Amino acid sequence: MDTRDLRAFALLAETLHFGQAAQAAHLSPSALTRTIQRLETELDCRLFERNNREVRLTRAGRVLQAQARELLERLRGLRAQLGADARALHGSVSLYCSVTASYSLLAGLLPEFRGRHPAVEVNVHTGDEASALARVLRGREDVAIAARPEQLPAGIAFLEVATTPLVFIAPTTGRLAALDPASGAMEWATLPMILPEAGEARERVDRWFAERSLVPKVYAQVSGNEAIVGMVALGCGIGVVPQLVLRSNPFGEGVRVLDVKPELDPFRIGLCCRKSALANPLVAALWELAADGVPRG
Repeated sequence: MDTRDLRAFALLAETLHFGQAAQAAHLSPSALTRTIQRLETELDCRLFERNNREVRLTRAGRVLQAQARELLERLRGLRAQLGADARALHGSVSLYCSVTASYSLLAGLLPEFRGRHPAVEVNVHTGDEASALARVLRGREDVAIAARPEQLPAGIAFLEVATTPLVFIAPTTGRLAALDPASGAMEWATLPMILPEAGEARERVDRWFAERSLVPKVYAQVSGNEAIVGMVALGCGIGVVPQLVLRSNPFGEGVRVLDVKPELDPFRIGLCCRKSALANPLVAALWELAADGVPRG
């Protein structure tokens, strides 16, 4: 049975008027008549009683009308489902973040994204957070998780997903373990500092020292917050990291946060991408999910 014939029958069964049904079905009245005759021949029964004055459904016609509604509705649903499958997102999207962000901020986001878009491959690259924005700007990554700078580069979109304090940390053992900023005896110019090589955290630390007319004694410049925590835990010096880093770092128990006043400005962490990349359905889908506030670990 041709679905076009079934639709034509359903229109005539509803209107009981050959002219109106033919117009709605985009057929001529004679073509509609041939369609109904073809159905009646195929089903071996009369579907309509008709004369010069009226058109009426037969008992068989009423049975078919009820079935036709259900069949056509199920067909529309099937087509919608197949259409949705055909429009399902496919391909790959690259995402850059620090190791800490992969543990915490992506813990809820990526499983939910994969559940919604199983055909999309997410390539996660980890490294120093300080290089995240640059990688996006150079087109090496579609999306990155980064700290928001005071001035966003032109053409970059930013979606904040978390805020974390930027803190000074000291080892819990060794000669630096007894440091107490509240005592007023902190001789910052003589303390070995383990600082980021570059990035937003380094800029804030340098500004903090400059505002106090101090020059930090840099023991090491390190790429990656995780390495800073490790070196501090080993007693190499005082470090500065986003507090979020301490949650899942294996050396986290070997360091403590120093109560330094005034505090450094907190980190606003979020997704960033080129604004033009939001036209990519894969990037847009990830962005939308993060904007919906998917729980993160």
